[in-house]
Amino acid sequence: AMEDVSAKFVSQKISRTRWRPLPPAALQPPDVFATGSWDNEDNRISLWSAGDLGNAGLNGEYHGEPHLLCDIQHNGDVMDMQFLDQERIVVASSTGTVTIFRHHQNNQTLSANHRWEKAHYHVDQDTSCGGAACTGVVCNNPEIVTVGEDGRINLFRADQKDAVRTIDNADSSTLHAVTFLRTTEILTVNSIGQLKIWDLRQQRNEPSQIFSLAGDRVPLHCVDRHPNQQHIVATGGQDGMLSIWDIRQGTMPVSLLNAHEAEMWEVHFHPSDPDHLFTCSEDGSLWHWDTSTNVSEKPSFLHQGGRSTAYLSHSTINQSVVSAWLSNDPTKDRMEITNLIPNQTLSVNSLDVLGPCLVYGTDAEAIYVNRQLFA
Repeated sequence: AMEDVSAKFVSQKISRTRWRPLPPAALQPPDVFATGSWDNEDNRISLWSAGDLGNAGLNGEYHGEPHLLCDIQHNGDVMDMQFLDQERIVVASSTGTVTIFRHHQNNQTLSANHRWEKAHYHVDQDTSCGGAACTGVVCNNPEIVTVGEDGRINLFRADQKDAVRTIDNADSSTLHAVTFLRTTEILTVNSIGQLKIWDLRQQRNEPSQIFSLAGDRVPLHCVDRHPNQQHIVATGGQDGMLSIWDIRQGTMPVSLLNAHEAEMWEVHFHPSDPDHLFTCSEDGSLWHWDTSTNVSEKPSFLHQGGRSTAYLSHSTINQSVVSAWLSNDPTKDRMEITNLIPNQTLSVNSLDVLGPCLVYGTDAEAIYVNRQLFA
């Protein structure tokens, strides 16, 4: 199955990879993706074409490697990155600055479209060294939410020069990631194992709910919300565990799943097929978690990985539609886990999934595209 994956060595450590969103009702698979780099002399935002589907072989297998469309220098490490729309990408920097870059498709160039200097800062915005890393960004065009090492939450609008709202001391620890729960609510994760829900309609600067991992206060690095069932949230952290939360009940996760051997850097539900979830880690692995019910009859998607079936125990939940992620019926609780990169060594820092396509980036200075995820 490795022949479905094309690699491109880019002489940059890649910190983020993101598919450009497809236009509504698009039928073609995604083609363009963006990468951001870190820990290099000269960090860059780059746009790539995933390759030419036209040179597919007789069996439809895919040949050809990603090729660079355009790139631009980026000041600081790229900490996070999200497409705002088909043309614009919002980038979070280790310097605390948040930049919107625009892709000009007519002449394949990138330009800085708007910049919020030191959106995150430790002492005050004016000192030269005061910037604090902006660790996470999430977009719901035209709104952009950023979080940072300074415990600050900013709400920006793409068309406005100043922040619409800032929650200065949202957290006394580092905020690592943020996602929208709904248009007026966001969820943050922090370095002491807490999830917090913030209702942006409320003027007070307090979370409306706090959830936490029991005991160890393990730093949480990443979060994603189930695309159809907004009460289901997945997080990953420093100990490599995958946690599934039901934010309608309790303050603790409904499942804690042993996953990676080191930090989990990103977790993503498949946007259109959320029975599938993907995680990547410092330990050099990228796992595909499949909870679709007929797992036992299905051939493994990718044969080279270690297949293992895990049995989960869940608290009982009475609801008419039970997501596989919250299921309390043990026969449904079978899950297939496949490591899509069996012999990787360096950290897999980022992944993104869209349609049948997966893109991921590593500290081995390479980007990888799998265009036949469900083949």
